[in-house]
Amino acid sequence: MGHLVTVATCSLNQWALDWEGNAQRIIESIQKAKAAGARLRVGPELEICGYGCLDHLMEQDLYLHSLEMLRRILLDQSCHGILLDIGMPIQHRNQRFNCRVICLNSKILMIRPKMWLANDGNYREMRFFTPWMHPREVEDYHLPRILQEIQGATHVPFGDAVISTPDTCMGAETCEELFTPAAPHIPMSLDGVEIITNSSGSHFELQKLETRLQLIMEATRKCGGVYLYANQQGCDGDRLYYDGSAMIIVNGDIVAQGSQFSLDDVDVVTATVDLEEVRAYRSAISRGLQAASSSAKYRRVQTTFELSSEEDDFDIGKRPSPPIKPQYHTVEEEVSLSAGCYLWDYLRRSGVAGYLVPLSGGIDSCATATIVYSMCRIVMEAIKKGNTQVIEDVKRIARYKGEGVLPETPQELCNQIFSTIYMGMKAQSSRETRQRAKDLAEAIGSYHVNLDIDDIYNAQKALVVSTLNFEPKFKVHGGSQQENLTLQCLQARIRMVTAYEFGQILPTARNRPGGGSLLILGSANVGESLRGYLTKYDCSSADINPIGSIDTDLKLFIAWAEKNFDLPCLHDFLTATPTAELEPLTETYVQSDEADMGMTYAELTIFGRLRKENKLGPFAMFQRLVHDWSADRIKGPDDKAPEYTPAQVAEKVKRFFHFYAINRHKMTTLTPALHCNPYSPDDNRFDLRPFLYPPFWKSWSFKKIDWELEKIEKRTKKK
Repeated sequence: MGHLVTVATCSLNQWALDWEGNAQRIIESIQKAKAAGARLRVGPELEICGYGCLDHLMEQDLYLHSLEMLRRILLDQSCHGILLDIGMPIQHRNQRFNCRVICLNSKILMIRPKMWLANDGNYREMRFFTPWMHPREVEDYHLPRILQEIQGATHVPFGDAVISTPDTCMGAETCEELFTPAAPHIPMSLDGVEIITNSSGSHFELQKLETRLQLIMEATRKCGGVYLYANQQGCDGDRLYYDGSAMIIVNGDIVAQGSQFSLDDVDVVTATVDLEEVRAYRSAISRGLQAASSSAKYRRVQTTFELSSEEDDFDIGKRPSPPIKPQYHTVEEEVSLSAGCYLWDYLRRSGVAGYLVPLSGGIDSCATATIVYSMCRIVMEAIKKGNTQVIEDVKRIARYKGEGVLPETPQELCNQIFSTIYMGMKAQSSRETRQRAKDLAEAIGSYHVNLDIDDIYNAQKALVVSTLNFEPKFKVHGGSQQENLTLQCLQARIRMVTAYEFGQILPTARNRPGGGSLLILGSANVGESLRGYLTKYDCSSADINPIGSIDTDLKLFIAWAEKNFDLPCLHDFLTATPTAELEPLTETYVQSDEADMGMTYAELTIFGRLRKENKLGPFAMFQRLVHDWSADRIKGPDDKAPEYTPAQVAEKVKRFFHFYAINRHKMTTLTPALHCNPYSPDDNRFDLRPFLYPPFWKSWSFKKIDWELEKIEKRTKKK
């Protein structure tokens, strides 16, 4: 019996409800796996319908169409001669399950339902599916009529079982199950399962890959075995970017790893593994005793199909794939690549003519524009590599040079699909911000519009004067806080309307063949959203926001892009003071974001992490920060936290929660943002909170802070 086995896993750029497209990408991945000599192929979670179907997973049509696409795959002769692990939803006894369907030569060997469902953060699987609650139990699944003829039977095994071939044993676990304390791969390994597949719909977060990879490596470092990890890749229709990274691990070592960010719709990863290495690795006495005493025995579904071949053992040119070092990106590279790939998927699938960004001359809109330029660089690189899908999409979208003419540089592509607009005010906008916007647009090649909105602003302001016989004034001119806010918000909202006006007409005005419209990109960062430091329905209101859950990492990205994209003009953005420029400039006053907010962006990041990730309310956050920010603390070499008195910490915490509470309603209309951080304030499904709060200044939690502060200060005085 042979012991060298070639296996394949993949990352697929599936799209929710793109039935025929999804099926074709699955078939292509199977064909590529076979061409590489693989005898086993595993694909992403729910790959037939796409992972991000959300409430469509409650519709009967979805289950019918999933079965129809499975039938198409089973009948495709090019998909025979290889063991397939395919992800799809299935209804069984009036319950919906997230399943793996194990197939071979047009026949279903078994169906394995997911046991532990992902149900936190962005995940809501319990809303759609029932978990399989019977470990190592199997029952009959009654096949629908469209599959009975192919199967030559009416029933197949359904449940927690494994596949036994003449040369090895294979089991499947799905995504979340890997991360649970009692993961299925542990009892499977103890019961002699040597190859374990994991099909995931795991989304991107900054610097999350290392954590994920360590967990996958640990699964076989402790238990031994071959582990195949498959994942979706790309934007499949909502706020998430799935970051691929399909990989194959043997006894804790990575032997193959796919790309994390790519414009390839199908990325197949293969490796040749030696089953004897698994058996030798598992020869430890303590492991043997645990296996012998384990009562967790799996039903084995038998097949005569062999994953190995004795002929391969005689082929001296074939060898086990050697271990490789894990591949990681820096946080700056992740911002560039994740947002760039996400924006390209969104653009090509939305059918519009391009993007438009209101450029303010500040760091946030600069970051958004630079990310679009990064997208253009990624696209041009894919064109050079001959990516046929990208070439087809570019020819369809970038049409200014004529039918079928491809751009030759990122700047040329940028000019055709990306517009920027600076909307200034004569009294508020500085010469520096206007120039920075112009310089950036020239450097990246965007089609740039420079205008002033004074006439519109004055007309709207005159409406108040003539109607109410009252003229609002800015604070610097003696106006009240409410007058000041009214005039600032008026400018901000005019800019939003103007951006959409130009987004709708620019392609036509530029004589783009077929006309079209532009999607508006937002530039509100996560800190500003948490604090509510934005105008409701201003330029933060857009179609999509690539930086909406990124904060202090934006500066790191801009500094990185300055050098790696050869954009020296970015340096001026890094050194400029963040300002909304909504108030008139004077010799003694220039509006500052951090001064307006009463806290720094770095402090906002800390507040955001403690609130969401550490699950701390006002009182608990004060208890934590009064130590972390204490001026009396012992500081380590990497300690860059601020130094405050207990009273100052109390004031900071109260201020944050006060403004967070009174501005939470703004999150209900927040522009959909690419999810990048685990403390995103996205109100849609990630960060679910009320948007009408009792006054925090009168709250019990603030009183508790005051009492705690009093105790701390009394103790300090006694020293």
